[in-house]
Amino acid sequence: MKQLLMGNEAIALGAIRSGLAIATGYPGTPSTEILETIVRDIRKREDKRRTACNGGDSGELCSEPLPLHVEWSVNEKTALEVAAGASMCGARALVTMKQVGLNVASDPLMSLNYIGIDGGLVVVVADDPGPVSSQTEQDTRHFGRYAKIAVFDPSSPEDAYTMIADAFDYSEKYKRPVIFRPTTRICHSYASVEMLAPLPPRSTLTGFSKAGGRWVIFPSLAYRNHIQIEKDLISMADDFSRYPKNQLEIFPGRAATALSSGGSVCRKGIAAGGISHAYVKEVLEGLFFDDSVEIPPYKLLKVSAFPFPAKLGMEFLDGIEEVLVVEELDPVIERELVCLCGLYHLKVKILGKASGTMPHAGENSISALAEKLRFFLGIAVFVDPKAPIDALNIPRGKDLDTELPARPPVLCAGCPHRGSFFAVKEAVAEAGKGRKAVFSGDIGCYTLGNALPLDMVDTCLCMGAGITIAQGINRIESVLRPEGSLNFAFIGDSTFFHTGIPGIVNAVYNNADIIVVVLDNFTTAMTGNQPHPGIGKNALGHPAAKIRIPDLLAAIGVQEIIRANPFKLSEAKQAVSHILDKRGVRAIIFEGPCIAVSVGEKKCEVIAERCSGCGVCIKKLGCPALSMAQNGGAERKKQRAFIDRALCTGCGICGEVCVLGAIGQVRL
Repeated sequence: MKQLLMGNEAIALGAIRSGLAIATGYPGTPSTEILETIVRDIRKREDKRRTACNGGDSGELCSEPLPLHVEWSVNEKTALEVAAGASMCGARALVTMKQVGLNVASDPLMSLNYIGIDGGLVVVVADDPGPVSSQTEQDTRHFGRYAKIAVFDPSSPEDAYTMIADAFDYSEKYKRPVIFRPTTRICHSYASVEMLAPLPPRSTLTGFSKAGGRWVIFPSLAYRNHIQIEKDLISMADDFSRYPKNQLEIFPGRAATALSSGGSVCRKGIAAGGISHAYVKEVLEGLFFDDSVEIPPYKLLKVSAFPFPAKLGMEFLDGIEEVLVVEELDPVIERELVCLCGLYHLKVKILGKASGTMPHAGENSISALAEKLRFFLGIAVFVDPKAPIDALNIPRGKDLDTELPARPPVLCAGCPHRGSFFAVKEAVAEAGKGRKAVFSGDIGCYTLGNALPLDMVDTCLCMGAGITIAQGINRIESVLRPEGSLNFAFIGDSTFFHTGIPGIVNAVYNNADIIVVVLDNFTTAMTGNQPHPGIGKNALGHPAAKIRIPDLLAAIGVQEIIRANPFKLSEAKQAVSHILDKRGVRAIIFEGPCIAVSVGEKKCEVIAERCSGCGVCIKKLGCPALSMAQNGGAERKKQRAFIDRALCTGCGICGEVCVLGAIGQVRL
């Protein structure tokens, strides 16, 4: 049976097929759907078991627990450590995150490779070339080499479905964690995947064994295990030279380049990995050639797993004079081939990022690769006019009749963060008394508060850093001017639990003078509305302990804590004004639901006869539902405010901003 699956779904179902016992992670695009797919699978099992145990009645579940546990952990470090504990008991464990999440999880992962694991442990790190939805472009293959951990690099959703099982096998063979590195186009593309029967169990839930101190990372143990790690890397490289998904193909060429014996001499080679290999195959197999076109023989090396398969690499380089390396993001395969050429004194020209042949940043594309491959192989390409536009190698948006307009991301219409930012901005302007105000942001939807007209994010580094950066800025500003500065640190509710708490502890402990603004919209909005510890539900939607942010702040020692509704601007501004002139660590919690969680039953509308067309509502708020348009009546040419009902959620903030009372609300 075949199913149309997103790459992330294929990874999840492949892991379940492999005997997965526990899955943990923190939501981060492009990895999020992996855990969500596992959640859906467990819910289906729960429904079936509920029906079987209760004869179709909605009663208590049978007492026997499901064999698979899944959770959204508070951050990536926590997720990995939970999975590591399960692996020490013989369970197959999966951890999911995006590439910047690996920065958070790197501490336990480095040490875990030294003490080892028991049940297979696969850390899925989704890289984001582009970057499409990340702060940075990071290539996790480098981390694998740095941490001396094997890395699996799928080239398609179908590849990922079966490769995840290989990753578990290799993890258990070498008793070490492995990294599984899909990229955005693998994670979010769809393919028809053949669903295979579950694999026979490879690991046993043995429970925890103290094992003579095996799990305690003392320096002497780390030294001995480091020696073994280096030996294992050599063995892995040999294994991966035989690994079926690391492939070497030889294409004999055509016409005058083919030898009379039927064989051919390859002087050119193409090396690729991940989605880039799929692009290369699509270009080479999808182009249509005139019968008279000579195609030189070439070799195609696919590298899907690291440590680099050196023996297979040498077989690839044998007889080759020139190689084009195609990969995202960094020249990992390229450097390995250059290293082999230097080590064995091979006179092979390696073309890639170092030579300037391939771009250093961003994603590869079929249209761009068609150009590179055409010149590398030295062939004139005839493209079928019915071929897809990518095959025609037309630069998008430049030579076409219409260039697509730039659409920068903005806060959604009805987003509570707009009211929160606006309240702080207005209160500071009215009552700041000339004090310098610095607004430190964080990672989440509210990063978009940096856009005009709000312009309320002055710094944004990584998750949780807004609170600590604010402390550093305030220390120096207090030295430079007697009145110091007003230092605001904005953080979302999910990010607060992720890495915000240690920063607040640090602020209280060191007597900092900052205002923490918690933007609580009751969900993890940016990655698809996953739950967090403040919601009262777990990953499966079951009731869970609800950790109240105000109580947690009070327990840490924050003396002044105010809660406000960002949709009531006057109330929100008063809360900010009340706290401005105080000192120490104080907090404002703006509580308003994300529009994906709750949408009101009203819509806003412009009362035409009252609107002067001043545009203040648009200039101050920047809500995408607001624009200027010609209204009806005698003065048809006069521009007035216009509200797009398709976008409006009826939050009412624009009505409070309008001093003319020209915006009202109507019930649907």
